[in-house]
Amino acid sequence: MKAISYRNYGGPEVLEYGEVRDPKVGPDSVLVKVRAAAVNPVDYKCREGHLDALLEPVFPVIPGWDVAGVVVQPGAAVPEFSVGDEVIGYVREDFLSRGTFAEYVAAPVRTLAPKPRNLSFEEAAGLPLAGLTAYQVLTRALVVKEGDTVLVHAAAGGVGSLAVQIARHLGARVIGTAGERNRDYLRGLGAEPVTYGDGLVDRVRGLAPRGVDAAFDTVGGDTLKASAELLAPQGRLASIVDSEVVGLGGEYCFVRPDAADLRRLTELAEEGVVSVHVDEAFPLERAADAHRRSAEGRNRGKVVVTVDWAD
Repeated sequence: MKAISYRNYGGPEVLEYGEVRDPKVGPDSVLVKVRAAAVNPVDYKCREGHLDALLEPVFPVIPGWDVAGVVVQPGAAVPEFSVGDEVIGYVREDFLSRGTFAEYVAAPVRTLAPKPRNLSFEEAAGLPLAGLTAYQVLTRALVVKEGDTVLVHAAAGGVGSLAVQIARHLGARVIGTAGERNRDYLRGLGAEPVTYGDGLVDRVRGLAPRGVDAAFDTVGGDTLKASAELLAPQGRLASIVDSEVVGLGGEYCFVRPDAADLRRLTELAEEGVVSVHVDEAFPLERAADAHRRSAEGRNRGKVVVTVDWAD
């Protein structure tokens, strides 16, 4: 099959497009014909070796954890899916090798859920990792409830935009940080936008003088410290990028594959609660350009790659 792979850590230039070995389908896996795969910041962090202490690479590595596609072969022990089913997945294993930037991926069934019927493959591919991150942080780490005021950083990005929508569904008021060009976009999602940068604390306090009940950090560093400063008494803090959050009394969160959570996200998408904005789509052979675009950190919503099938 055709795929993107890299034989050593490095920049986008190490990504190669060409033939690789077809994946084998284990008893608890499903062979998925890939229609689209989303790019996430973790993809280029893995490619650059920043997660080497956490995830063993088996070179050549096929990158990518998000996928939307069609089942072509269920494993021998998989009754949940049949040939022809449209699925989405957060296909993460405990090592780096068999990713989703390929024509096919053998995905463990624990990583999959039915694709939302109202989303395109490109939109659906952007839901799993970002959606699971937002959902798990909001419902488990921050325990957001009706009436809370929630601060979401980088609220126009992949995780942030989904966090805004889910928090609003949970009954919270949402304040979202973003650049000037995304203020109207955030309003459309139901958030009150504030511009990030110098003076952020004062701007947020202008909207929430008593502080926020929960803060969702996706940036780290000074932004994380500002979040801690903005908490109301008994406020909750979580970060997905900066482990220093623990020293500030918060929780460091790393998303995990969870089929039940992913099915809930499919339900929320089909109910019209959450949507995925695709900022730009690249053909699979231009995955290096997709990585570069994602690494810029200025995308609204998701960057995806697509596989062109004649059928």
